[in-house]
Amino acid sequence: MSSDPLLQSFQLKHLTLKNRIMTTSHEPAYPEDGMPKERYIAYHAERAKAGVALAMTAGSAAVSKDSPPVFNNILAYRDDVVPWIQRLSDGLHEHGCAAMIQLTHLGRRTGWNKGNWLPSVSSSKHREPAHRAFPKLIEDWDIERIIADFADAAERMQAGGMDGIELQVYGHLLDQFWSPLSNDLSGPYGADTLENRMRFPLDVLDAIRKRVGAEFIVGLRYTADEAQKGGLTAAEGLEISKRLAECGQVDFLNVIRGRIHTDPAMTDVIPVQGMPSAPHLDFAGEVKRVTGLPTFHAAKIPDVATARHAITSGLLDMVGMTRAHIADPHIVRKIVEGREDDIRPCVGATYCLDRIYQAGEALCIHNAATGRELSMPHDIPPASEKKKIVIVGTGPAGLEAARVASERGHSVDVFEAAADPGGQIRLTARTARRREMISIVDWRMAQCTAKGVRFNFNSWAELHDVLALEPDVVIIATGGMPNTELFETGTDQANVVSSWDILSGDVKPASHVLIYDEAGDHPGLQAAEVAAASGAVVEVMTPDRVFAPDIMAMNLVPYMRSLQEMDVTFTVTRRLLDVQRSGNKVTATIGTDYSDHSFDAEYDQVVVNYGTLPLDDLYFELKPLSRNGGAMDHDALIAGTAQTIERNEAGTFQLFRIGDAVSARNTHAAIYDALRLMKDI
Repeated sequence: MSSDPLLQSFQLKHLTLKNRIMTTSHEPAYPEDGMPKERYIAYHAERAKAGVALAMTAGSAAVSKDSPPVFNNILAYRDDVVPWIQRLSDGLHEHGCAAMIQLTHLGRRTGWNKGNWLPSVSSSKHREPAHRAFPKLIEDWDIERIIADFADAAERMQAGGMDGIELQVYGHLLDQFWSPLSNDLSGPYGADTLENRMRFPLDVLDAIRKRVGAEFIVGLRYTADEAQKGGLTAAEGLEISKRLAECGQVDFLNVIRGRIHTDPAMTDVIPVQGMPSAPHLDFAGEVKRVTGLPTFHAAKIPDVATARHAITSGLLDMVGMTRAHIADPHIVRKIVEGREDDIRPCVGATYCLDRIYQAGEALCIHNAATGRELSMPHDIPPASEKKKIVIVGTGPAGLEAARVASERGHSVDVFEAAADPGGQIRLTARTARRREMISIVDWRMAQCTAKGVRFNFNSWAELHDVLALEPDVVIIATGGMPNTELFETGTDQANVVSSWDILSGDVKPASHVLIYDEAGDHPGLQAAEVAAASGAVVEVMTPDRVFAPDIMAMNLVPYMRSLQEMDVTFTVTRRLLDVQRSGNKVTATIGTDYSDHSFDAEYDQVVVNYGTLPLDDLYFELKPLSRNGGAMDHDALIAGTAQTIERNEAGTFQLFRIGDAVSARNTHAAIYDALRLMKDI
């Protein structure tokens, strides 16, 4: 028996949870036709077989037809969901993992132009800023049918073999009733008293209990402090918590602090990188203390030490490590095996959630197998034949290629022109708020070093360096260099500097700076922060109708808090056409894609963020000497089979390029390139 507090069992009613680690409810947006099919099941099963005690699936499953699946939710209002829920439950139970599911009605936190195109409903007449749908103020018959819908959905989940359910009561319909900020009703469900505001959630609980019986586990994930003027206070939230404990219908509490009606509010509930870890943990512990109910919580608990503290200190009964398990599904197994140092760290990039909130699917910024469990391995199998692999470049693509190749058992040599690994990530991590990104590099370096990968730093690889090693496979992962060539002029702009120049410190910001951001990714706004912090007057300009579109909702929040504080100006739908030097200043010719209108404006400095151009000279030198002529079989890559193209019988090695050495993309794309290529070499 282990003495580790995280590995102790916990008794939840009749259910024995084998340890104290859970994944809390989240919607990875993998359902197909509203059902949790093979991809969804494989995602959760991967974490279950590695030892997670409880998987709280869905985030959340919709109980009513007028709760449109804005996050590609599971449709719990359909009878045909039951066999799929049964398969999901079986897939978790097979590995000794308890299976539960979160149910909700989204209320105003959705859009009317999704699903069945029914109007959203809410206890509020005001729209939620994040989703913009003006709701219908709920009527008595709406309340009656939605209560019945909750009970029906709970019964379906019970029929599907789930061990229990969790009601979503923060930001969704149930919470909209009990928050003073979103209840415009009068009468028995009105805003005048806490008893009235709580009535609807308690009526739902009562209806569910009558349908599923006393033994089925039912809990709430709810806000106990809205942390906003006019909203639920901590004192009122603790009173709600005590009333939930006293009602006799609730088996556990899963505590949230804050609101999720805007991107900034949600980011305070679910902190991203650069924000404090576990900011609401002590408050969750206070809820546990005053209620005595089993208490769960998750909010940026990214590492084992913090999770262990939460249990050891008696703050929680079950600790949620959800984004951490998106990064590494095998956390519990590695704890059991004494391999905590091998855990792939969550870097707080929140690429996973940001993609969902842009109607995408959850993907981890540096684990390309997450969400692709049916086609990509988390554990890399050994190759049948050992090969000599030469990799050039140690950005995310090169390091992932080296990691996977070494796990396959190959002999791996890596060249890097710089003194340190990391490529663009090392530049990104110079910003204090994004320092956690360097863990993407550090973890891979540790994994590669343990497997005997040979690194050659300060080594600009040339043709003879590669050929001297007599490789079987050469991977070019040299990345790219900043592109400052404006399409309109067709020449490299000598009168501008790149965002890299500002971030690296090679060029100091001037007094009046234009950041021309056509890429819309992190370096543009990072450069704006550096320039503004130096005291410069800064304008961020984009030809798009929104600025920084590749910096999604939650990651944009800390930028805006910083840049607005420094009075940075944002200009959209303006295109930089030309830059000419005028003495100590530069004159920018600025136009628009919407008309022929243009004008000139003076700045002290123009900074261009326009992606990268591949650093590919070595690739083209090697190409005629390779067996495949550098060609990639896309069908084989997609199907997950080996690369077998032969274009040159005299060639002695296969040659591939990946990541930004092909084209400017992002960290996830670079790592995915490497994983899906190298896993079959």
